[in-house]
Amino acid sequence: MALVSDHHMSTPPTWYHATAPAAPSRPPLSGPLRARACVVGGGLCGVSAALHLAERGIDTVLLEAEAIGHGASGRNGGQIVQGFSAPMERIEAAVGRADAQVFWDMGREAIAAIPERVARHGIDCDLRWGYLIAALNRRQLDDLRETVAQWAGYGYTGPSIVEGAGLRTVLGTDLYAGGMLEPGSGQLHPLAYLRGLAAAAEAAGARLHEQSAAVAIDHGDTVRVSTAGGSVEADILILAGNAYLGRLVPSLNRRLMPVASFVGVTEPLGEERARRLFPQDVAVADCNVALDYYRLTADRRLLFGAGASYSATTPAGLKDWLARRFRRVFPELTDVTVEHAWGGLIGITHSRIPDFGRLAPNVLYAQGFSGQGVALTGLAGTLLAEAATGDDSRFRLVERIRHLPFPGGLLRTPTLVAAMGVLKLKDRLGW
Repeated sequence: MALVSDHHMSTPPTWYHATAPAAPSRPPLSGPLRARACVVGGGLCGVSAALHLAERGIDTVLLEAEAIGHGASGRNGGQIVQGFSAPMERIEAAVGRADAQVFWDMGREAIAAIPERVARHGIDCDLRWGYLIAALNRRQLDDLRETVAQWAGYGYTGPSIVEGAGLRTVLGTDLYAGGMLEPGSGQLHPLAYLRGLAAAAEAAGARLHEQSAAVAIDHGDTVRVSTAGGSVEADILILAGNAYLGRLVPSLNRRLMPVASFVGVTEPLGEERARRLFPQDVAVADCNVALDYYRLTADRRLLFGAGASYSATTPAGLKDWLARRFRRVFPELTDVTVEHAWGGLIGITHSRIPDFGRLAPNVLYAQGFSGQGVALTGLAGTLLAEAATGDDSRFRLVERIRHLPFPGGLLRTPTLVAAMGVLKLKDRLGW
């Protein structure tokens, strides 16, 4: 496996690829094309942008280096999470309380857009609602109480704190001190959702090309994006490669840290045991920096994710490593094996607030969803399409966030590995 600084890692087929509706093979770009807009990146952000541009009547070409959903959008935990990875006070400090409310409302819009798109485009992606953020100690539980109060201050009163016997009605484990039950977050099959959006984008008129990695960008009044087999000349360029964009744009690369996370799917648990462990069928994530996140699949398997490795090294014996992690949560699963296991890259910003901006008046980008990309990528696609077609008022708000670069050069990965080690130690000690 390559180092994370190369922005590549081995990507074996996933359980999602084995269970998602089939997708057509889309041709590589061949020869020169002219379009109004060119999108680089075939994940949820890029496909959402292409869909919204095409629905606005904009002639759009999308270039994907591998296949649609090859990156994080097709291999993540499938969790739909309210808000942002950064606490709202950090957003308030950056833009002020009034505009922080706009941020919050856009996050709520991102959640609401998912069922609307699923219904409108007839996407079969096992969309379900209900979520638990689990606290491993009293400090984390107190932090969740503050989150409930803070979210109420923004007008959202859905979450509640559960502990003791109340927690046991939600999740069949004694590991946690309590948690925040959140009815407005949920789960889906991310690759099925993405493939449905890609089909909708094509139906709206977008042209999607796979196996078409962008290798060079020439800027000007029009932008030319070159691949090994051709080029696209466009009035507008949208960069949506996130952690998989690599070094194509060095200035974006410096503001983003790709972090490896790993996911496994077990054999079926059986209906009785699945109902005992997940009485309310919620998706779950704990409060640690290197968090565990998990849920049931439609056929009652446990889908379990863990990691957060800045070094992007795959744990030796990945299936066994994941099994040890989930047996810490559910000790009774000693007889359950992992049938599928894989890894992928999450794009993290220094502030954990998504990074939206422009490299030039006609070159826009969005990246760094920091673990909450299933919902926020859809919002990014909407805002990118708005800005590209003349209304950049909401895009300019997100663009105001100042994003610091990560340490560069030879110290980049070792420094971040050390920092992650300190944070993991704090989680273990309950600081």
